[in-house]
Amino acid sequence: MNDNNAGLSQALQYPLVQALAFRRSRRFSAGATIGGGGLAYKSKLPPAPLTDLEEAVLSFAASGVNGLSLGDFAHLPAPGEEPTGGNLMATMSGRLGASADGVHSVGVFMINDEGTFFLKRPQDFTLSENDQLGALARTGDYVGIHKKLKVPVSDERTVLPREAPYIFPFNKWSVNLPGTTYFLPVSEMSSMYINIILSAFDEANAFYLVDDRNNFLPAGIRRFAKSKGGALEDDPDAGRVFPIQGLESIILEFVMAEQSFLVQNLSLMEQAMGLGGWTHYASTSETAWFEHLGFRIGGQTVAQKVNAGPVKRLIFTLMRQNRSFPYALGLNVDGADLITPFCPPYYNTMKDAVLAYLDFKQRNAADAPIEPTFAGVWKEPKAVQKLIPKFSDACIDATIAYCEYVYDRYGRFPSYYGPLRTTLAHQAH
Repeated sequence: MNDNNAGLSQALQYPLVQALAFRRSRRFSAGATIGGGGLAYKSKLPPAPLTDLEEAVLSFAASGVNGLSLGDFAHLPAPGEEPTGGNLMATMSGRLGASADGVHSVGVFMINDEGTFFLKRPQDFTLSENDQLGALARTGDYVGIHKKLKVPVSDERTVLPREAPYIFPFNKWSVNLPGTTYFLPVSEMSSMYINIILSAFDEANAFYLVDDRNNFLPAGIRRFAKSKGGALEDDPDAGRVFPIQGLESIILEFVMAEQSFLVQNLSLMEQAMGLGGWTHYASTSETAWFEHLGFRIGGQTVAQKVNAGPVKRLIFTLMRQNRSFPYALGLNVDGADLITPFCPPYYNTMKDAVLAYLDFKQRNAADAPIEPTFAGVWKEPKAVQKLIPKFSDACIDATIAYCEYVYDRYGRFPSYYGPLRTTLAHQAH
């Protein structure tokens, strides 16, 4: 495909079934060289950057907003039925890649010869703006969408050192070369975490969480247990008791699945456009990309990781073993926050973070402005919104207690992973 309407028209008519059937990882780009072995080859062409239109179509595939979600939930139970958990949705914004609970945890960085850019997420727009982006998508104005998504981060191509542990040896020859366009998804996990905790502690689920690094004792929520007069089911035989690690693993799986949907969109779009490209593991270092992109970096000590008591913490310190493991926090560019998690240092406490998330969630679902936002989605939006249930005070209090327990005990949120994650990357050429 080239930078003209004929090329775009041809790509848009490419059959989906053929895109699925012929999708391949195509690693060799113009200007590349494969060193030794049976496939040794040096490109006869110089590096060939993608055109503006090609990048616009790909950024739409990776991070495009296609309007508002249907929100087709049983918000309240039918008479005589159990609660439905109809307050699950975090936002009413739709995207080309599916997102659990409408959280849209993934932001995408686009890296090319001109520099490094951030592609905005649905929550970076108002609901009305998301509706307008959906209208642009329906008219095929990909360049117009791209202009609204794209935020400059740096005027240079961000690269990692071409050595282990930053890049695997088998990828050195091909990854993030001049002329290529590199897409790096970044997952922000704290929003998904808080949303899931609110749902877990809602009366529809009434789950109970214990700390696997603290003898499986209650994770700050003992007073909310059913055995103590609360609503949360703490009887292990009821199947609703989960350890922190198990829950955080589920959250990680949710956000990684979202990354997978986005890079699959890129693969299929490349096939339709006649481009090469492939998906690969982003980095063996937890913070490498974040450091090179300019993110704020925090640290979790060994003592915090294992929840060491005062004596063990002193021993770690005396033996010089209480090293700090870095993890990524937020990104600020020219005074503007692009990605910030719902946790300190962006909020004074986890209570403040939970309340801020609740405010965001209510403004993007139950309390969202009515006109013209939900035009064509709900027939009677005021009536629908009125019946989206709020979380109970007990549910909110339990969520705050749990989140404060995790952060105070382990020094970060989530406790096992930290709030930001890179796993996959995708190159187009």
